[in-house]
Amino acid sequence: MAKTPYDTDLDRNPANFQPLTPLTFLQRAAETFPDRAAIIHGKLRRNYREFYARARKLASALSKHGIKRGDTVSVVLANTPAMLEAHYGVPMCGAVLNTINTRLDAAVNAFTLDHAESKVLIVDREFSKVMKAALAACKAKPLIIDYDDPEYAGSGERLGTIEYEDFIKDGDPDFAWTMPNDEWDAISLNYTSGTTGDPKGVVYHHRGASLLAVGNVVTCGMGKHPVYMWTLPMFHCNGWCFPWSISVVTGTHVCLRAVRAAAMYDLIATHKVTHLCGAPIVMATLLNAPAEEKKPLPHVVEFFTAAAPPPEVVLAGMKDAGFNVTHLYGLTECYGPAVVNDWNGDWDTLPLAQQAAKKARQGVRYGALEALDVMDPETMQPVPGDGKTLGEVMMRGNVVMKGYLKNRAASDKAFAGGWFHTGDLGVMHPDGYIQLKDRSKDIIISGGENISSIEVEDALYKHPAVLAAAVVAKPDDKWGETPCAFVELKPGKSATTDELIQWCKSNLAGFKCPRTIVFAELPKTSTGKIQKFKLREMAKEV
Repeated sequence: MAKTPYDTDLDRNPANFQPLTPLTFLQRAAETFPDRAAIIHGKLRRNYREFYARARKLASALSKHGIKRGDTVSVVLANTPAMLEAHYGVPMCGAVLNTINTRLDAAVNAFTLDHAESKVLIVDREFSKVMKAALAACKAKPLIIDYDDPEYAGSGERLGTIEYEDFIKDGDPDFAWTMPNDEWDAISLNYTSGTTGDPKGVVYHHRGASLLAVGNVVTCGMGKHPVYMWTLPMFHCNGWCFPWSISVVTGTHVCLRAVRAAAMYDLIATHKVTHLCGAPIVMATLLNAPAEEKKPLPHVVEFFTAAAPPPEVVLAGMKDAGFNVTHLYGLTECYGPAVVNDWNGDWDTLPLAQQAAKKARQGVRYGALEALDVMDPETMQPVPGDGKTLGEVMMRGNVVMKGYLKNRAASDKAFAGGWFHTGDLGVMHPDGYIQLKDRSKDIIISGGENISSIEVEDALYKHPAVLAAAVVAKPDDKWGETPCAFVELKPGKSATTDELIQWCKSNLAGFKCPRTIVFAELPKTSTGKIQKFKLREMAKEV
């Protein structure tokens, strides 16, 4: 490339170029608002001076134990202060943070520890049983640090020889942590669910974490000093990068070990929570709580949700309850949310049903994401923006993962054609907003017709007795596949198979209606996502 006058004698140097990293956010918060409340956890209160000092003590203690750049530190923790400290302290010594899903079984955890080559494992006592079995099954021999959370009332044995507080006690609160050598350096490692084989290790870099953390603040309209309640597991995509986002605006983290309606309402009322994130199941928990557990909200609370599109009735219920719901969309591979349903004020005049339909769309790209489109995966050309033509949702930009750890083939496949292939099928509306129609593996093809499981589920959710619904393909000799619906009813409510099928027929084309309905509690992940791979297996037997 030919040089221009702007390329001459204008060199990159330490004075004008520093690698992007979210670690500086905590440093600034502690320097600017040292006495501001940073963490609330039960009776515990910590300000930003203490938060920063403890993160540095963790980094120092890890360094003393020989942990260095590129080493993996795995943690199995609930939404606790130690988890927040790990998001800063681990990368402050150059290591990579691996947050392990607390609901996984021993075999998957053993695979993770080995694949990540974990050098250190920090374990909350609540999860010691499964991790004891995982450690027995894996080859990795990490240094084990037990974490005793005062808010945990249960039991659980210690697996190591040192407890977390004792481990960091000798750490230096003034530890001179260093910036990453390069903003492309790995900051964290997150594993996908592994429903079709071994989990894949998704690698995040400092640059992407920094950009998405700030992107959250902008996208979520966070002013100074928000109060954020942790209903979203921090092990999930590093809590969508919010452990780093909150430091940008010197907000307060309100920790929560378990998502329970009474506890959520109490914390919202007591601490005047302004923001929270969660899957639709969290909304259902709030809306279906007994009257005696609910408390008046101190103000309109901003609720950010992802996963499956929230049913229209749930969105309407949340609005009536005093929550403003914003729909986000993303994947583990893009640091959590990278798409937002950016609300257009002109839509406020639409009927409520039409507003809910608008809110159920995934939306437009974050400012931190460079490109988002719906494309034909064969031709790699954008599909028409008609709201009808199906294509694959694709992204590219600085908040897309480095790639899959030790899996070049999977990385190359995911990045084919210079775009990240999400595997999600959707449409592009004329106004530029995307809407998911299904995962490519969840589309039901019946008699040659494509049926969106999301569309059928949305019809079921409108029934007053339905708490949760999931639709999958059931093998059929005549049609190839037919829709099979798994339905969870609201407490005290009832409905029959015939009633729900007739309900669907009044809302959908006949060929889209489920032929089979199974009443059962739906299997869910720890983040509230319905595990359709389990339902697909069950559908073969009903």
